[in-house]
Amino acid sequence: MRILHTADWHLGRTLEGRDRLPEHEAFMDELVTIIDEYAIDAVLMAGDVFDSSNPPASAERFFYESMSRLSDKGKRPIIVIAGNHDQPERLAAAMPLLQEQSIHIVGWPRTTAVKVPIASAKTHLHVAALPYPSEARLNESFSDAGVFAGDDEAYRMAYDARISRLFQQLSAGFTNDNVNMVMSHLFMAGGAGSDSERPIEVGGAYTVRPGSLPDNIAYTALGHLHRPQWVREATSPTRYAGSPLAFSFNETGVAKSVSIIEAHPGEPAEVTEIPLSSGKALTRWKATEGLSQVDRWLDEGRGRNDWIELSIHSEYTLKPDEIQAIRRAHPGIVTIRMILPEETFHMYETRRDLPIEELFRQFYEKKTGGAVPEPALTQLFLELLEEDKDDTRQEVNVR
Repeated sequence: MRILHTADWHLGRTLEGRDRLPEHEAFMDELVTIIDEYAIDAVLMAGDVFDSSNPPASAERFFYESMSRLSDKGKRPIIVIAGNHDQPERLAAAMPLLQEQSIHIVGWPRTTAVKVPIASAKTHLHVAALPYPSEARLNESFSDAGVFAGDDEAYRMAYDARISRLFQQLSAGFTNDNVNMVMSHLFMAGGAGSDSERPIEVGGAYTVRPGSLPDNIAYTALGHLHRPQWVREATSPTRYAGSPLAFSFNETGVAKSVSIIEAHPGEPAEVTEIPLSSGKALTRWKATEGLSQVDRWLDEGRGRNDWIELSIHSEYTLKPDEIQAIRRAHPGIVTIRMILPEETFHMYETRRDLPIEELFRQFYEKKTGGAVPEPALTQLFLELLEEDKDDTRQEVNVR
């Protein structure tokens, strides 16, 4: 049988206020094409369907529409687990309807595997499906009554031992005449994270050793880390599918993919990584030559379909109209950061101690191209400034 492994869709996520739904729609079209091309028998979605516990209605609608497309009216089983971003009850609320289309959603950790028939292979797929196993979702604590007295290593060992027991319970009924797999949303020791996962959820106390996985499985489908990667120390093929889209500029240059698992009862799986092309690239522009270099890139149409993090080396801070011109020329520019010379920062610091008339003189020179203000003009400025202070004091007193 052929199983497709995907994870970390994060539906509803934005990038500095930019909607990513069109990219998710393109990804789903690409995913359906891959499923048809490779004659996929079942789909595993390893958590973080949504980006938040209260996703927008458009994201929920897209999810259920996508489930219908992927299941092909119940002909293709789909198994979904909740990730740390998902709200378990909300994700599984539609289960009575979804099961009629062979869609199985596991919101909370449990001790029984998901078992689905695969007609084309004349056997069953058994999945030890473990949603994100935090203390709250396990309804357990590994640091009660000060047992470990702040000992992080002891805490990690207790957590790892608990997850290992759960995997053993979930896989207890596995037999060699079926295809047996594990799916979970957690941090496996040795995995490489990125800025787009919540730091508090990556690594730390919630770390599981590869040796805690069951022995009698063909493949482990993982979610949580957004870079596609293997877990090298596992005894059977174990892989993070990664997210279909790049969600932070720390993922610049990271190729996105889904995994296809070729599996037969009682045998290790063979895994093929299928690259994705539907998401926009997140790229960093470093304009070391200043604004003229940015203008040249824009004229060339560079990165027309990318999301851009732009840094500009300049002798001065760009004016608002210059920034707006850049954004109009390329709507995909998400952030613009100025990199000023060190002496400029020093100049800004020393200005704090300058008299107000000296600051006015410098401002006048800059605006007029070097002219020096007449003493009468400087005096008028100081008088107006003092009047403004008096008006402010009166307003405060009235209030």
